[in-house]
Amino acid sequence: MRSEIIKRIYWSKKRICVWPWRSNHSASSIEFPPNKPSDHELLVRSLEEYKMSRNSTAVIGTHARIIKLGYEASLSLTSLLVTAYMSFNHSFARQLLHDVPYWNFNVVSFNLIIASFLKMGDIDFAKRMFRKMSKRDLISWNTMIGGFVRNARFQEAFVFFRKMLSSNVEPDKFTFSSIITACARVGALDLAKWIHSLLTERRVELNFILSSALIDMYSKCGRIETAKAIFRSVRHNDVSVWNSMINGLAMHGLAMDAVATFSEMEADNILPDSITFVGLLTACSHCGLTQQGREYFDLMSRKYLIKPQLEHYGSMVDLFGRAGLLEEAYDIIKGMPIDPDVVIWRAFLSACRTHRNPELGEVAVSKLSHLDSGDYVLLSNTYCSVSKWDAAENVRHMMRKKGVSKSRGRSWIEFGRVIHQFKAGDRTHSETELIYMVLEALIGRIKEEGFVPVTDLVLMDISEEEKEGNLTYHSEKLALAFGILKSSPGSEIQVSKNLRTCLDCHSWMKLVSKVLKRVIIVRDRIRFHRFEDGLCTCGDYW
Repeated sequence: MRSEIIKRIYWSKKRICVWPWRSNHSASSIEFPPNKPSDHELLVRSLEEYKMSRNSTAVIGTHARIIKLGYEASLSLTSLLVTAYMSFNHSFARQLLHDVPYWNFNVVSFNLIIASFLKMGDIDFAKRMFRKMSKRDLISWNTMIGGFVRNARFQEAFVFFRKMLSSNVEPDKFTFSSIITACARVGALDLAKWIHSLLTERRVELNFILSSALIDMYSKCGRIETAKAIFRSVRHNDVSVWNSMINGLAMHGLAMDAVATFSEMEADNILPDSITFVGLLTACSHCGLTQQGREYFDLMSRKYLIKPQLEHYGSMVDLFGRAGLLEEAYDIIKGMPIDPDVVIWRAFLSACRTHRNPELGEVAVSKLSHLDSGDYVLLSNTYCSVSKWDAAENVRHMMRKKGVSKSRGRSWIEFGRVIHQFKAGDRTHSETELIYMVLEALIGRIKEEGFVPVTDLVLMDISEEEKEGNLTYHSEKLALAFGILKSSPGSEIQVSKNLRTCLDCHSWMKLVSKVLKRVIIVRDRIRFHRFEDGLCTCGDYW
């Protein structure tokens, strides 16, 4: 019905017209107080109210009222009408913008509408509107850059940031906060250093938001020592600064450093919050500190009166699961005062796969109302790990039947402030031939050193030779080969991956670091792995 109504509101050469529609309301049924204040003011107030309440019937009725009173040419009302439609159906808003000359909007109206489309995730239409603007201000650029970052379109955020600088628009704290976050998410160290230098050159004052963002950025770009140096140089009067440092240390597997930082925090009389304890529990989980994890979980509610949330229960499940204490992890889930979410069940399923317990793995799967590709793969892996090939094949058959495809791993590496991305077996890169030549030579050399592929968890009951082939061209190996191709001997190489690195790649990277005498850093979905002289900072516990 609403779709029929909106289709009858259209733009002609003379004016917007409304045709009669079959509904329980009409334009005349909407009551407005007479004359004082003006109809225009009342319409503005109504749209502002309906935008917050998401009252679709009232918005459509107000649209009709706007036309009846002859305000269809009011750009301010049209922009408000668009944002009101955005609150419940952005296709209605797009249709209205298609029919009106929105390029005549003022900057404020443009910014509001662009922000609404970005919030809905309609990035391409927001970009289209941005290009139509005859004049842009700082807020216009910040809105676009921030929207790209929130929607994980980091490359576009970098492109727009450069365009902003070339347009002689001076970035402010909000700009830097967004672009620093983008660097952190991608792990782009060269870009991070460049943006930090711009921040310093422009003498932007570091408030607690920027301080926290910088610490987080360098932590996630693999430079934990730089993050520590920034932490020591800025003010520590806000809990977010401490949280960034504790979580950064946790990500690098430096549990004792995280614990020591928390002790400093307590000594400085800074009250921790729920995020602080997520960082501490994560640090304990990555290093197998089960007893200390228990103590922090108890301390949180006993001393600081912080009620455990899903994230804290999830961290405890992960802590026990990684340590192989699956029954204790399951007891945590069963004892939760709130319903466990999909993240908790997946953490438990992952632990069941790691420690080869298909029975409890089936329990986890039964609790997941909607399985995605990762859940199927984890369960199939669990069966494969105990050689239950028929059960594994049943899972794979179910995936095929439901049209579920395995999520592909992606790895990327930064070179010359450009991000180069790879998938397993990828041959799309402009330097593919050279990359594969480097990788094949490296594989041969590592085999000569005695490397044996770890084929335990390749998903099918196939020959060892076929399993080895499935492991050879994983995305992180291709990214590393590109890094070797482009960097000088002895220099450090850093690779990022969207999934958890596999056991085979982990073992392979250790030996590569020893043979090439190079430091290799891999940031996977869980944590950082620093490979040097055949060893990894995770201690093979991840």
